[in-house]
Amino acid sequence: MFNDKLKLPPPDKPGRIFPDRLGSLVMVSGLDEKGNGIEISEFEVDSGEELEPIKPGALGFHRESDDDEVIHDEKDDKDQRIRKKTNKDAVVTSVSVLKSISLDEKRSDLEYELSRKEINLEKLRRIASTGIPDGGGLRAMAWKLLLGYLPSSHDLWETQLEENRQKYADMKEELLLNPSEHIWKEPKDLSSAQQHEDNDVDGPLRRHEISVEDHPLSLNKESLWRQYFQHTEIVEQIDRDLQRTHPDMPFFSAETSFSRKNREAMKNILLLFAKSNPAICYVQGMNEVLAPIYYVFSTDTDKQNAENAEADSFSCFVRTLGDSVDHFCQQLDNSSSGILATLSRLSDLLKVNDEQLWHHLEFTTKVKPQFYAFRWITLLLTQEFKFESILRIWDTLLSNTFGVQDMLLRICSAMLLCVKSRLLSGDFVANIKLLQHYPDDVNLEYLLQVAQDISPDTSSYILSL
Repeated sequence: MFNDKLKLPPPDKPGRIFPDRLGSLVMVSGLDEKGNGIEISEFEVDSGEELEPIKPGALGFHRESDDDEVIHDEKDDKDQRIRKKTNKDAVVTSVSVLKSISLDEKRSDLEYELSRKEINLEKLRRIASTGIPDGGGLRAMAWKLLLGYLPSSHDLWETQLEENRQKYADMKEELLLNPSEHIWKEPKDLSSAQQHEDNDVDGPLRRHEISVEDHPLSLNKESLWRQYFQHTEIVEQIDRDLQRTHPDMPFFSAETSFSRKNREAMKNILLLFAKSNPAICYVQGMNEVLAPIYYVFSTDTDKQNAENAEADSFSCFVRTLGDSVDHFCQQLDNSSSGILATLSRLSDLLKVNDEQLWHHLEFTTKVKPQFYAFRWITLLLTQEFKFESILRIWDTLLSNTFGVQDMLLRICSAMLLCVKSRLLSGDFVANIKLLQHYPDDVNLEYLLQVAQDISPDTSSYILSL
């Protein structure tokens, strides 16, 4: 009954792998005015100036001369330090300006693409894969398009959003209402004539009749109360997990009405997912996967979109887990779609790209993927990086033509390649510690470029180190 309600229209462009329902240091010394790198000299000599030769005794054998030399040396050293600092500041400023220009150009390209009547999804993927600029609601709109939640035709957006948000409201009313609200809802729906008739009856007040199935102590499988109580433990688990979601971010964890509202919305999403997918239910960690989606949608600068973040987040959460939901089902661990098969594919991908590192991990130190990559894969890397980095990584994950799981495995493989030298010099304990607490000094853009260069069919790729 619930699968039909989870089903959302698939993306317009064929070949997009996002199921619509569940169950099925470049360093330069300086820059010229054109932005080209130039070499900056530590010492500057004007054209035609001759260097004065050192005269005998100029190094000083008398105290007076010695003092003068020290003073001049100190002055020269200070001048050199100032010149070096000035040159360094100029480089940093120039690089910052170039970075700002690059972001402005990307923002302009993305805004133009999103304003077209017919979105070019291939171009959108290319732009998004390099990182979506913060602010302006660009990421929220782009993610909805990349996930197929919004159609490529701009004219259909309003209708599609209205339909999807209404479906979510209907599901909440059916699955999340307290049984007592169901029980007392019926009298309000009675015709006015019938209500008048009831009021004319003499004698004691008439109590609304409650069937056996509607009684709180009923053990009947169809009882709304029995089904309600079955999910109380899940609600308690979700509440505990949400309290621990990004504790450093007030958006999620502060004790304010704003934060509590966010946690309540996320609880509704996770509980509704659990009830509509009983075979999977709720698994600890799903809150971490939901967090980036809900944050991006609820901070959209479009007020109407932000107000409907809960409904939009539910559908996009379902779609994000579309090709990896089996990882959360223990009964499917040994199936071709289970987590063990996915970990095996990661091992194969590493072997194709760097057999030396693969052999060192698999046989020399016996660091198997299940010791470190289980969390990487099931939680889509949401526990391995800072929050702003997670959003950047997801730009690349969601824009991959072959689906989230394909790019996820490539990023996981790139994570190993980027710390290859440390892994090769480490033993079991050192490598486990390194991979379970992935270092934050790895250049994220370089890591993602390595992942992009790894072809999806695991063809040969050699990382230059």
